[in-house]
Amino acid sequence: MHQINPKKLLHSKWTARKPNNKEKHFIISKVEFNEEQLVVACVLEAIMSKKEYSIDWRDLKNQENWLQGWC
Repeated sequence: MHQINPKKLLHSKWTARKPNNKEKHFIISKVEFNEEQLVVACVLEAIMSKKEYSIDWRDLKNQENWLQGWC
């Protein structure tokens, strides 16, 4: 499992291990925190299509689906 610091999520880069619609490379474009500094919303943006997807940031820890950085 990846170790991910929620405070460093914004603008981090990710590669999908199983791309859909030729969308392989992504960047975290938005992260929202609540009063306790816990992540309440995370938006992933596809580099090629610019489509945005809401994601549970904890899903990025699954190495079967995501690699940190662009590969």
